[in-house]
Amino acid sequence: MAVGGDANGGCGVWQRQRGCSCTKADFFPEESFSSWSAYGRALRSTGSRLADRLTSRSLESTELHEVRSRSGADMKRDLTWWDLAWFGVGAVIGAGIFVLTGQEAREDVGPAVVISYVVSGVSAMLSVFCYTEFAVEIPVAGGSFAYLRVELGDFMAFVAAGNILLEYCIGGAAVARAWTSYFATLLNHQPSDFRIHASGLDANYSELDPIAVVVIALVCIFAVVSTKGTSRFNYVLSIVHIAVLIFIIVAGLTKADTANMRDFMPFGVRGIFSASAVLFFAYIGFDAVSTMAEETKNPARDIPIGLVGAMTLTTALYCVLAVTLCLMQPYSSIDPDAPFSVAFSARGMDWAKYIVAFGALKGMTTVLLVSAVGQARYLTHIARTHMMPPWLAQVHPRTGTPVNATVVMLVATAIIAFFTDLNILSNLLSISTLFIFMLVAVALLVRRYYVAGETTAANRNKLAACIVAILATSVATATCWGVDVNGWVPYAVTVPAWFASTVCLWAFVPQARAPKLWGVPLVPWLPSASIAINVFLLGSIDSRSFMRFGYWTAALLVYYLFVGLHASYDTAKALAAESAIAKVEDGDGKPARGAVHNGEH
Repeated sequence: MAVGGDANGGCGVWQRQRGCSCTKADFFPEESFSSWSAYGRALRSTGSRLADRLTSRSLESTELHEVRSRSGADMKRDLTWWDLAWFGVGAVIGAGIFVLTGQEAREDVGPAVVISYVVSGVSAMLSVFCYTEFAVEIPVAGGSFAYLRVELGDFMAFVAAGNILLEYCIGGAAVARAWTSYFATLLNHQPSDFRIHASGLDANYSELDPIAVVVIALVCIFAVVSTKGTSRFNYVLSIVHIAVLIFIIVAGLTKADTANMRDFMPFGVRGIFSASAVLFFAYIGFDAVSTMAEETKNPARDIPIGLVGAMTLTTALYCVLAVTLCLMQPYSSIDPDAPFSVAFSARGMDWAKYIVAFGALKGMTTVLLVSAVGQARYLTHIARTHMMPPWLAQVHPRTGTPVNATVVMLVATAIIAFFTDLNILSNLLSISTLFIFMLVAVALLVRRYYVAGETTAANRNKLAACIVAILATSVATATCWGVDVNGWVPYAVTVPAWFASTVCLWAFVPQARAPKLWGVPLVPWLPSASIAINVFLLGSIDSRSFMRFGYWTAALLVYYLFVGLHASYDTAKALAAESAIAKVEDGDGKPARGAVHNGEH
């Protein structure tokens, strides 16, 4: 395909042999950006182009072949379920367990923090099931962006992917700054001793963190050299990390006092669910593993074993660690910043705090590694569609990794980590992560119950009505919880209404597609439950996070309307023209059923 240049992001065969340049054609090869007059014509057509993109859904074959080919070289397929499982463990078990457990146990939930971890784990596991079916059926680097593009269309996919990229940057910056704090503690310094104070800057941005930048730079080098090499380094670190966690559990239980568990639910049921909304973010990271499906040898076998296995192990470890902490100290005495280190010191094992700090550093390093790999592959696939400059989609022919996307994402992460205070970053909770997990569950229902050209209009309308009802009842339940409605009557209406909506989908809408290789069990119940739980947890998030979500989404829409829309529109039209020519050359003048235009339906 040629869109004012080359399908491979503006870098043709000759360019790939000698290294890609950084010219205008590499970033904006589309016809709409060929001149100012062409751009003016494109802007005047924004309405019609937006209508086209809102109703266009990509085909699986387009994502698997045409879109993937725009990176030039292919990513190396050398990952197994073992690699994916350790990537999953490395992505999830990081700073969260060492900080959030103490914070929530002391302030929100008490010893019942273990139940909060179970609730969060169930929500994460439901999302894992949804991601796994998509990753097996559509094994490309784009993860949820590619899945949503196939089932819900370009526009929704772009909004969701833009938010997940922001979360990766903020999360990576927060972990990098926490890495500096734990490193200082390990060397018997105060957490902020290694930062540079810039008095001329705002207080929230005046503690400069050069160590965080160095750590991110080292992670970048590992990520661009080799995915397989990164995997080996990751599971070595993860094994060491799990050994440290086992030490914490065993040593901690030798100091256990069951009297600390007697006041098990001091904050009641509301405390359990409020803590679950926070502790859910200790599970974030598994979605990065789904972006590695393109590099997996046998996706149908390796992805389900790797993802589900990693989440099962993670949930079990979290629950046992939470119980261990609450047995070591009364919940009111748990330190909110360094709970395990202080607990060991309080029980006469001061030397153990160094092992805890060492384990925290290992965990945060693996989180940064897997985050670097995952966020680059998200950006790569977005750039393949030309919603972002196609220069970012290039895969290096020697390393088989998306070097440009990796470097750009980690530079952005390093800038945020260098200036921004950890408290500011930690307050920007992952509302967009829950949002995208909810969208993936909706997309799975659409995938199972709707096939273009085959599903009747009546069944399509019933499907839409059921999904709207599931979403509406889930939002109503979350709203009641968020505004702290007294009594059980509202929930006696909203929860049965959600149940009835799911029953209607199960009973009155026939499934239009069965998974080819691996599928989520108990459809529509598990995806519907995933929607309900994710929306419910959204109702427990603070208003500042919703404000940030609104501001960032507004910025994404501005970029999309002025740049991304026109670039992706030109690319889709060029692909449609090329496909039509190919059909004529093959002697087939009839369009494929369901493929209306643009390599989409």
